[in-house]
Amino acid sequence: MRDSSSHRRTPHATRRHSTHRRAAAVALVGVSALIAAAVQSGAATAAPEKAPSAAGKVIPGAESVKLSPAQRAALIREANATKADTAKDLGLGAKEKLVVRDVVKDGNGTVHTRYERTYDGLPVLGGDLVVETTKAGATKDVVKATRAAVKPATTTAAVPAAKAEKQALAAAKAEDAKSPDVNRAPRKVIWAANGTPTVAYETVVGGFQHDGTPQELHVITDATSGEKLYEWEAIETGTGNTVYSGTVDLTTTQSGSTYNLTDGARGNHKTYNLNRGTSGTGTLFSGADDIWGNGSPSNLESAGADAHYGAALTWDYYKNVHGRSGIRGDGVGAYSRVHYGNNYVNAFWSDSCFCMTYGDGSGNANPLTSIDVAAHEMTHGLTSNTAGLNYSGESGGLNEATSDIFGSTVEFYAKNSSDVGDYLIGEEIDINGDGTPLRYMDKPSQDGSSKDAWYSGIGSIDVHYSSGPANHFFYLLSEGSGTKTINGVTYNSPTSDGLPVTGIGRDKAEKIWFRALTTKFTSTTNYAAARTGTLAATGELYGTTSAEYKAVQDAWAGVNVGARSDGGGGGGGTSFESGTDVAIPDRGAAVTSPITVSGRTGNAPSNLQVAVDIVHTYIGDLKVDLVAPDGTAYTLKAYGTGGSADNLNTTYTVNASSEAANGTWQLRVQDNAAVDTGYINSWKLTFP
Repeated sequence: MRDSSSHRRTPHATRRHSTHRRAAAVALVGVSALIAAAVQSGAATAAPEKAPSAAGKVIPGAESVKLSPAQRAALIREANATKADTAKDLGLGAKEKLVVRDVVKDGNGTVHTRYERTYDGLPVLGGDLVVETTKAGATKDVVKATRAAVKPATTTAAVPAAKAEKQALAAAKAEDAKSPDVNRAPRKVIWAANGTPTVAYETVVGGFQHDGTPQELHVITDATSGEKLYEWEAIETGTGNTVYSGTVDLTTTQSGSTYNLTDGARGNHKTYNLNRGTSGTGTLFSGADDIWGNGSPSNLESAGADAHYGAALTWDYYKNVHGRSGIRGDGVGAYSRVHYGNNYVNAFWSDSCFCMTYGDGSGNANPLTSIDVAAHEMTHGLTSNTAGLNYSGESGGLNEATSDIFGSTVEFYAKNSSDVGDYLIGEEIDINGDGTPLRYMDKPSQDGSSKDAWYSGIGSIDVHYSSGPANHFFYLLSEGSGTKTINGVTYNSPTSDGLPVTGIGRDKAEKIWFRALTTKFTSTTNYAAARTGTLAATGELYGTTSAEYKAVQDAWAGVNVGARSDGGGGGGGTSFESGTDVAIPDRGAAVTSPITVSGRTGNAPSNLQVAVDIVHTYIGDLKVDLVAPDGTAYTLKAYGTGGSADNLNTTYTVNASSEAANGTWQLRVQDNAAVDTGYINSWKLTFP
């Protein structure tokens, strides 16, 4: 079956047809990385009430518009011209500057500008933020990756860069890296992804990972103490299937009598043959007959045709469904490399080359080049250029789930009879040897490792398994719980609270997730903040009293993140947070910071989590209490504890099972000595 609906002939461009046979291949096991640290941004509270849309349609003007590369460039120029004023309006310090990263504009004139941050000229890792401004230019909302003020005690390193370099090499060797070598010398940064912002070194180690994937290991070393603060792998790999797509239309380019796999209609995306190599671009696929491959994996052009087709579909999907022209939104295409390495059973995205790379699987017999592989890998690029979700902890699970989610939606979008859309990941590759998929979105635990629902500690497992709750949420939001057959596949999706969820359809669900990814999520977004972000996105699109808004609440409750729309069910991971600064007087009276809890049922749990972020010199002089709504005080930190360290940033567990959950809780802090200064920066209650 020919599918030419999304491929148009353009001047100087012709199409080739590639005949592919369906074949099982080996899966792509995703191991990706950016910067990591799951620091929640934003309180898990409802957005201001907004009227529902008519008959479930998007509120006029609420949806993002399709920007041409020139329009996007103009908005970025405008943001750059006013970024100093924006920093001042946000109350950033004199040494802080903003760097424009991305921009999204809604039909009603609202603009969402994403920024990175520097401090005294140093990059602030984990300092990203999104500013939402109205058509009139007024700041409407700000989402920050960290609530902590970026005011490091010093920007001077006390340990030599050589120590950071040695530590980075040791970290690579601990991961069984092959031929590790420093390919980017230690650079000074401000590490703000978790805890108190501090001066640090970022070192990048090259070589190869244990499975032959190129390595780009980033290691963060505290520049004052020499302690390793974090590490992440920046080569992003994913999971897809190698089902070939039958006879398809490809957009190619003719030069004289030669045709090549350059897609002039999609940012000049090119597809190269590495021919078992592991570096460079290899050779651009070219030929005189404009016929690519014969459907057999032994023909090197077949994999090239698959990768080229998958990249075109993904480009069209993001442009036609979400209004984004290319991964960066600038109309520039990435490129694809196929036949990487020898018996390489994987595929990956790399920011450094701005490209997708595909291996040929075990025995070089099953190229990992199909629709959802391409969509999964290109989506890693999209995530890197928008939310920048840290590829570790809960944010890493959300990063991986995002690639699964859009890998699935692109597959549905393709409407290819050889690879019909489904909510199964890697359903044709037989990676398990028994015909089962690699992952299931309707019930992730069916793969034996992924998790169906959120739980405290999920951030400590592999991101491909912690992605389960987000994949499950997307399925529930799209299709609902219970048994359902779609495109010949039968699903049976449960919920963690045993209550049903009614789906709103995949078209709405994908719009909500994309909007949250591009305008609400930051590098440190975790599951609780993802709930907050998707609710905010839904409220903007459909209204906060709409059926869609309630469905998002119920779908998250179905994976144990937050309460149901009626206040019942759910219960896992609901957070209430105060980010209001409260000054602590020097050797003065106790001060309090309130948080109002609502929407809970019954008493508080026996493991209530109290996250405290207090900026203060010499914390040994502080007494910190949690005060329940009835006035009962629970001592979190007594006078004389904590030593002479500065700043208190930790999470306490309190048995508050005798207290009613709803009501006003307070964090009470008192300084018992002189010559100390500080303030309550933020604090948060989480109901597991």
